[in-house]
Amino acid sequence: MIELSALSQQLLHFSPDALVLVDARGLIQFANETVRTVLGYAPEQLVGQPVGVLVPERFRAQHAEQIAEFGRHPSSRPMGGRAVGLCARRADGSEFPAGIRLAPFVWQGQTYVGAAIRDVTERQAITEALIAARAEAERANRAKSRFLATASHDLRQPMQTIRLLNAAMRKIAAQCPDIQDLLRSEELAIDAATRLLDGLLDIGRLESGAIDPQLAAVALASVYADLQREFASLANAKSLALELPRVAPTLSTDRLLFTQLLQNLIGNALKYTERGSVRVTQRLDAGGFEIGIEDTGIGIPTEKLERIFDEYYQVDRTGAPRAGVGLGLAIVREVARLLGYQVSVSSTVGAGTRVAVRIPRQKLHPDAVLGESVAAVARAAPSPRPNGRLVLVEDNASVRMATELFLTLEGYRVLSTGSAGEALALAPQLKAGDLLLADYRLGTEMSGIDLLHRLRETLGWELPAILLSGDLESLLRVVKEPIRRCRFLGKPVDSAALVAALTEVAG
Repeated sequence: MIELSALSQQLLHFSPDALVLVDARGLIQFANETVRTVLGYAPEQLVGQPVGVLVPERFRAQHAEQIAEFGRHPSSRPMGGRAVGLCARRADGSEFPAGIRLAPFVWQGQTYVGAAIRDVTERQAITEALIAARAEAERANRAKSRFLATASHDLRQPMQTIRLLNAAMRKIAAQCPDIQDLLRSEELAIDAATRLLDGLLDIGRLESGAIDPQLAAVALASVYADLQREFASLANAKSLALELPRVAPTLSTDRLLFTQLLQNLIGNALKYTERGSVRVTQRLDAGGFEIGIEDTGIGIPTEKLERIFDEYYQVDRTGAPRAGVGLGLAIVREVARLLGYQVSVSSTVGAGTRVAVRIPRQKLHPDAVLGESVAAVARAAPSPRPNGRLVLVEDNASVRMATELFLTLEGYRVLSTGSAGEALALAPQLKAGDLLLADYRLGTEMSGIDLLHRLRETLGWELPAILLSGDLESLLRVVKEPIRRCRFLGKPVDSAALVAALTEVAG
């Protein structure tokens, strides 16, 4: 038996781990006092015993192989390398999960292995609880993602019906000013409800982790052109000047998320500005690229700047009606985080606000080019109204009725169907100049994209198409390659935007 100094024995005695010293024959030559509490043995009971007595019988053959392997490659490491699920055997035959660390050394010409044995029952229970909690969180996130995808479509369907019925009624009541005023008030309420729905669904998707940015080269000028078209009517209605840059570089970004970020910032600026302008500025320096959204609105008190990115928080505007639910800037915060951007705000009460989006230089596309003039895009003359028929494919009866009514009042000749099969049956009647307007989700038959490809294959020419979706973001992530003469619009679609898109694809 190895003799140890008194000091060494005291140090080993107070070790929190059970310590045993094993010689080259696999016999225990020393055991400290902690083996009593951990293993249930008195130290003298273990001395001279093979170390296998501490191993459950069902693992002893495997343990012998591990000892042989350790002898060939001795090193200080956990037993079994990175293996988990090790067990040790107590004197009474009971077992417990063990953490075992081995340390080989040579003393007086003899090779020994020190083994530190720890009961990890509590740690294992905590680990298993964390694994279970993580699995449950992932399951909940998947369920939330499925719910949001379904809700995104199903909740927007009735909004689509209401919006198009409102547009149709405004057409019918064009000569009745009193009714027009009522319908305009209804339209504003529909717009508010749509913004609320969009905000709730967007922030839910962002916070659930369901969105993974898809980076690609994005010409910022084309994004500006889309934003100019989207917000021009709102700016005109409030007699505000909306100014966007004439030229812009190309970014490596997620177009959908990046556009969503600017939509919320520009929309917020227009909402809180009653006179003057909303301007989008650009600045490129050694550190990166900065986009500024500047308005001449009411401004934000200094003490409230830190809170404006919180969900459901709105700056109190005394005497003014509540606008929205305060999710726009919370969405900006989440999108900026996903894209790796920094957002800062400066403001002066009564003078206006400036929001700066700072984009690291490495996120500029290496093949960056200057974009086209946004003003030129905005002034482009619309194509003439198509003379062909419009095949409407919508499996929701209410949405189909409202869409057909609105488009008929707009002067379109509509062939209305409720399924992809009915639409395919119309193929022999179609001719050049006809258009397809279809929902993306058409039950279990096929998607709107599948239907478009089938029709084009049958016809032998590119049937122009508009595809609508209540979950446009997910749809655009599915469509990896652009489809010629096909536009995608999100529900509930604005009536003017729908007519403009139909005119565009027909041209």
